[in-house]
Amino acid sequence: MKEAKNKIIDRQFLLEQGRLLLGGIAGVLLYAVGMNLFIVPIGLYSGGLMGFCQLIRTLLVNYAGLSFGGLDIAGLIYYILNIPLFLVAIRFLSKRFFVKTIACVTAMSLFLSIVPIPADPIMGDDILASCLIGGIICGAGIGIPLRMGCSGGGMDIVGLAMIKWKKNFSVGKMSLLTNAVLYGICLFLFDIPTVIYSLIYASVNSFAVDRLHSQNITVEVKVVTNEKDEEMEADILAHLGRGITTWNAKGAYTEENKHVLYILLSKYELAHLKYIIKRHDPHAFIVVNEGVGISGNFQKKL
Repeated sequence: MKEAKNKIIDRQFLLEQGRLLLGGIAGVLLYAVGMNLFIVPIGLYSGGLMGFCQLIRTLLVNYAGLSFGGLDIAGLIYYILNIPLFLVAIRFLSKRFFVKTIACVTAMSLFLSIVPIPADPIMGDDILASCLIGGIICGAGIGIPLRMGCSGGGMDIVGLAMIKWKKNFSVGKMSLLTNAVLYGICLFLFDIPTVIYSLIYASVNSFAVDRLHSQNITVEVKVVTNEKDEEMEADILAHLGRGITTWNAKGAYTEENKHVLYILLSKYELAHLKYIIKRHDPHAFIVVNEGVGISGNFQKKL
């Protein structure tokens, strides 16, 4: 009977992870739409690693004289440059994040290659409107995968790794630092208006990313079980790497002895914690409080 319940819980966990992955892929599709429909037609350069990929593409086409037909090879270059960043993801972030990120980066490279680029800008000569609309759409396309526990790759991976090292860091800040280098190079290669409008786009993009990816939200969880379960505590420590504070309690109405677990973790780890608890005690009482403030030794994780 217990094995049957565990299989149901395992299946529900896999379905939840599949839903998150589909959400991440939908996000990178949104990014590709915003990029190819609003940013590329007006000749601007995206921020982050994609901006460097566009820069390499321009150098190959305009300066090296290479021709790729109607194919925008920026997506292919983006995938190649992400390979070393995959090693960062598997080293500093979770394996589950690593697998979902590979799927999202592959999907993004594909979408960037197949989403058609209009010959004329959709917003006509209104470059500022294209910057704002493209920045919001692309920022949402980056923020959604992060919210789903995965990433579209690029400097997002480095930003997430930096979050674990420096408390007040964010993916948006990492993007702005990278863009400072990128657009410094662009100043020497292109005209000033191109750089200024690209900066406007990048700023809106970074703001949209941080608004969607609230990586600083910490979750406080209290778990009330009927008895002390050392295997459940061991699983939480092994799979989440989070400390646990425990104490004994007593039900006021039933007068039954209870065991309470107190855990602080990232909101992205909450689903996995619930999965572990349900495997060991399907009737456990779980109290969740989001957005709590913490000072002290608390490790940020995706």
